Amino acid sequence: MVLPPNPQDAEDRIPHPPVLHAPVAPVAGQAPLGQSLRRFIWFILGLGTMVFLSAPTVMLVFFGLLPTIVAGIVDRTEGKHATYCVFGMNFSGIFPFLADVWFNNHSIDAAIEIMTDPFDLMIIYGAAGFGWMLYVAVPPVITTFLSVMAQRRVTVLRENQSKIIEEWGEAVTTALETTEAG
Repeated sequence: MVLPPNPQDAEDRIPHPPVLHAPVAPVAGQAPLGQSLRRFIWFILGLGTMVFLSAPTVMLVFFGLLPTIVAGIVDRTEGKHATYCVFGMNFSGIFPFLADVWFNNHSIDAAIEIMTDPFDLMIIYGAAGFGWMLYVAVPPVITTFLSVMAQRRVTVLRENQSKIIEEWGEAVTTALETTEAG
């Protein structure tokens, strides 16, 4: 007994064009996958080269800038202002020790000696702490200063307004009625 052909089987034998999917758009502010992978590879190659050529500097910078790395991870704001404050002060704290390693004894032993000295670490990490203090303390001071300046400007404008009213009379303070054209 021969079965009649099933119409659904016939549809399966018809070649269909391949389904093309629209490319997935990257998230705003995020690099496409290939580009971010390329950046990561270049970063690893650059870091490997720096470790090979200047291991004491890389070691000192990595352990010295740990507060900056933490600030970069913790700071979720758009401009990363806390990271910049901490980095600036942290780098100023580590720079004298970097210069000492660069110009006196460029060896891993010198870098380890600096990183194990509690007073050196106190200077490096204390400078980073000062960066955090700047980040926390300066915006309220600036806000207060701008508020006082704005209040002073309002006072000056009100004095000018009262002088104009004295000179021109009360008529300048009343609003003119406008007729709407219909």
